[in-house]
Amino acid sequence: MNKDVLADKPIGFFDSGAGGLTVLASAVKCLPNESFLYFGDTAHAPYGSRPVEDVRNLSVQAAEMLCRQGCKALVVACNTATSAAVHVLREMLPIPVIGMEPAVKPALAGGGKVLVMATPLTLKEEKFKALCDRCGADESNVIVLPCPGLVEMVERGETEGPAVERALAQLFAGADLTGVSAVVLGCTHYLFLRRALAGILPADVKFVDGNLGTVKQLARILKKEGLLREEKTSQTNVEILSSGGEASVRLFKELFQKALTEMEVYR
Repeated sequence: MNKDVLADKPIGFFDSGAGGLTVLASAVKCLPNESFLYFGDTAHAPYGSRPVEDVRNLSVQAAEMLCRQGCKALVVACNTATSAAVHVLREMLPIPVIGMEPAVKPALAGGGKVLVMATPLTLKEEKFKALCDRCGADESNVIVLPCPGLVEMVERGETEGPAVERALAQLFAGADLTGVSAVVLGCTHYLFLRRALAGILPADVKFVDGNLGTVKQLARILKKEGLLREEKTSQTNVEILSSGGEASVRLFKELFQKALTEMEVYR
């Protein structure tokens, strides 16, 4: 297919549910000429507590569906799915595949200890261990905090309020924050909880996530492959799909608008 024709195709995003909408929001702000197709697999969320093989199979199904829709590139907007399946997707798909990983390296660059919030599966996978090895991360400078239950809260649309604050306080109750200067939001869902997290953590702790780095990598690959859409469009086209039905799509649209208006997106 002609590269000019391909460039007009949408960029596909998928996640286990709503979390990847935060990555989509970054992409929409940074790549306003592009069109986007988002799929949240709410029917099978959360991925982070499933066996690796399940996550791999679900990721393949989601990726194949987006490819059938004519996407020119695919963003695996989920740290867990990236850990479990990105290598398989890159081997099987004819389009560029961009994954995510917890932003340990930029967090460590700021000095001090780093606490990594992520799903249990992300923290158990070899990909995370390899990331820590590359970054020189060990028990002296990185604390890992598995966060079961947080994805489910976001999937219900619960991002603030007393119930969320109680859940976060309980999660952090056993964590030693002495010397911690940064918290890595190692699951895209957790960005929706940033305001609530700021209310329970020390004021000088900064939040670090991998969204902008992922979008920058997407832009670099699109440019390299001649797939960037150069022509300015009057309105960015975003289509949102969910395996959870119309109620999930309505919630996704609300959360996407929240992400667009509240998330910090740096070019």
